[in-house]
Amino acid sequence: MKRRAVVVGLTATTVGTAAGFGSGARAATQDWRAGAGAGARASADLVFDPDACTESTLTIKDTAGVAHEVVYRFYKVASYVAEPVDATYQSLNVSVPVKIDGTAVDATGAPILLANGIGGYMPSSVANNTGIVASGMGGGTSRQALALAAGYVVVEPGARGRTLVDASGVYYGTAPAVIVDLKAAVRYLRFNKGRVPGDVRRIVSSGVSAGGALSALLGASGDSPLYDPYLKEIGAADTSDAIFAAGAWCPIIDLEHADMAYEWCWGANPLNGGAQVDPAVSGELKAAYAEHLAALGLRAKGFGALTARNLDAYLLRTHLEPSATRYLAALPGADRAAYLAANPFITWSGGGSGGRATFSWDGFRTHVGARKKNAPSFDGFTLATPENNLFGTGTTKARHFTLYSLRHESGDSARLDADIPAKLDLMNPMHHLVENPNRNRAKHWWIRLGTKDTDTSLSVAGNLSARLTSLGDDVDTAYYWDAGHGADQDPGDFVEWIGEISGYRL
Repeated sequence: MKRRAVVVGLTATTVGTAAGFGSGARAATQDWRAGAGAGARASADLVFDPDACTESTLTIKDTAGVAHEVVYRFYKVASYVAEPVDATYQSLNVSVPVKIDGTAVDATGAPILLANGIGGYMPSSVANNTGIVASGMGGGTSRQALALAAGYVVVEPGARGRTLVDASGVYYGTAPAVIVDLKAAVRYLRFNKGRVPGDVRRIVSSGVSAGGALSALLGASGDSPLYDPYLKEIGAADTSDAIFAAGAWCPIIDLEHADMAYEWCWGANPLNGGAQVDPAVSGELKAAYAEHLAALGLRAKGFGALTARNLDAYLLRTHLEPSATRYLAALPGADRAAYLAANPFITWSGGGSGGRATFSWDGFRTHVGARKKNAPSFDGFTLATPENNLFGTGTTKARHFTLYSLRHESGDSARLDADIPAKLDLMNPMHHLVENPNRNRAKHWWIRLGTKDTDTSLSVAGNLSARLTSLGDDVDTAYYWDAGHGADQDPGDFVEWIGEISGYRL
C-alpha cells in the first residue's frame, strides 16, 4: 500500500438523509456527573441506521503524486449515548469507503480508525461536519483521509471538554468526562456490531497532545470497571470499551508527575527570552522525580531498572540518537556535512549515509534551546493552566491536583480534595499499566514525539514505551528529530501499520 497525502478535491451527492442533531441534544444545565437522572432510554435508541447517510467523492494524492478517487458514505450519529449531557459534543461521524479508483470496496471487515480531534482537553464537536475531516496538521492530509483511501472505516467522535459551563456556572466537561465520552463512543460501535460497517474488534484510536494522552488512556484502560458508574449515568451501551490498538502523538500523560518530569528534562533550559525559572522550584521537582521513577519500576533491555541516573542514557540510546541518525542519513551528503558543522555536539561515526549519531544529554538539551513552560508547568501555582481547569468541579473552575503546588500556596497542612486521587487514576494510562496491568488493554501501540517538543518531558513517552514493551506488547515508538509539538512526519506509515497489525488488505 502506498502512502497517501494531500486532499485535492471534494464533491458530494446525497443518497440518504443524515441523522440530525437538533432534537437529540439535552440542554447542558447540570453538572455532567448528574448524568442520566431518570435512567437510560431503551437500547433501541443506540441502534446504528445504515441507511441514514450521504455519499461523497474525495480525491486524494498519494506521496507519489498519484490521484485516487474515493467514494464514501458519511453517517452522522446524533449521540452515542442514550442520555447525553450535551449531544453537540457526545456525537460521532462515520465514513465508509464504497469505491476506490472505480473499484467497489466492501468495508465489512475493515479496521476502524477512531480519530479524536481533542486538543488541550477542550471540548470537541463533529456536529457541524458535513464530510470527513480531510486536512491534517500543517495543511497536509489527515490520517482520516489516508485511512479512508486505504479502505478503512473512519469514526470521528466528539467529546465534552474542560471549558464547558452551563447557565448555573457548573463545569460539566471536567475530568473524567472526556475519557468517559470516548469510551462511550467505543461502546456504541461495539454495540452495533454487524450494523455499523467495519470490524469492531479492530478499533484503532488516534490523537495528538491531550488527544494523544486520551488515545493512550483509551488503549490502556479497556473495560476497566472504574468507569462503569460514569458510563451508566450517560446511558452508554452495556458492552466492551476495549480497543485493538492506540496511536498517540506527543501524549502528555501521568499528569500528577508531569511537573517533576518536565524539570528533570528541561530544568536547565531557559524560557523564551532567556529568563530562568525559579531554581528552587525546579530543583525540588526534579529531585522528586527520582522517587517517582523508582515507584514506577520501569525496566528496559540493556539498562535494567530505569532510574534518575540512567534515564537520560536510555532516552539517548533508545530514541534520540536513532532519531538523529535517521535524519542525518537521509540528507544529501553536502546537507549532512553542513548540518554537522552547524551542530558540533553531534559525533557522526562511520561516514556517509551509513553513519551513526552520538551526543551527550547536556549537548542535546543545549541544542533544543528554550523551554516553553514555566515551573511548575502543569499544576500551576496560580491555577491558570489547562490541567488546573481539567480538574475543576461543580462551579469551581480550577483546582490543584498535586500536593506540591497546593502546599506551596496553602501551607504544609493542606490536603487535596477527596475526589482528586481517584480522578487522577481515571485520567492516567500508567495507572492501568504499572501495578496491576490491565489484561484488556490494547496490545498494539504507535507512539510518536518531536525531539524539540518542550510542551512536555521527553521521558513521558519514553516511560510509556518502556512499560508497554516490558509487558510484551507490540510497540512502535519513534522520535522525530528537531520536530516540535504535534509533529506527524509519517502518517502514511501509520495507516500502513494499521493494515499490518489487523491483517487487512483491499
